[in-house]
Amino acid sequence: MEDNIRNAMRFYLLATKLKYKLRSGWDKNHWNVTSERLESTAEHVYGTCILALSLNSEFQLDMDMEKVLKMLTIHEIGEVLIGDITPFDGITVEEKAEIEHKAMQDVLGDIIEKDELYGLLLEFDEHNTKESNFAYLCDKLEADIQAKVYQDMGCQRELSDQKNNVVFKNPKVQQMIDDGAKTAFDIWYEWDKSKFENNPAFAKTLKYIKENNTNI
Repeated sequence: MEDNIRNAMRFYLLATKLKYKLRSGWDKNHWNVTSERLESTAEHVYGTCILALSLNSEFQLDMDMEKVLKMLTIHEIGEVLIGDITPFDGITVEEKAEIEHKAMQDVLGDIIEKDELYGLLLEFDEHNTKESNFAYLCDKLEADIQAKVYQDMGCQRELSDQKNNVVFKNPKVQQMIDDGAKTAFDIWYEWDKSKFENNPAFAKTLKYIKENNTNI
């Protein structure tokens, strides 16, 4: 019993450090959002869970929500040890996966359900099953929504005020600007919209967020 408690508390205390880890996409090296208080990774995780519940309810998607919520609850736990690595930070997809998977295993430690939870993390990363693809899309859409929330709050800087933004070094982003992107959210929208094109629930929700003010 003592070992079980020790393992449970080690996992809990490590995983909940996500409350103090900030999402890199909003920091001074990326979008340099002007809000006094930036979103934590734990808040993003909570947002993905609420988004999953919302979409499953309104679109009647018939998901195994216990599985989905387990995936979403733990999908960022590796960031406790390695931080939030974005696609623009000079690390390949393969390198990121390798260090993330090692970090995930380290955080899970020796809890009894470590193999099940690690399996869910791998399934989430591959997102080739019904529930894992749904969870993966929730993860992406939640970030897009937060970008629009910051936009509507007046916290996103003008595209002309992005001199230290590593995102702007990406050729795809430069092309978006050349094609008429006017705001930070325009770039988030264009970057992710193709991920949702085969899923009407997500495509329509992203379109709704684009066209409506999120201040409610």
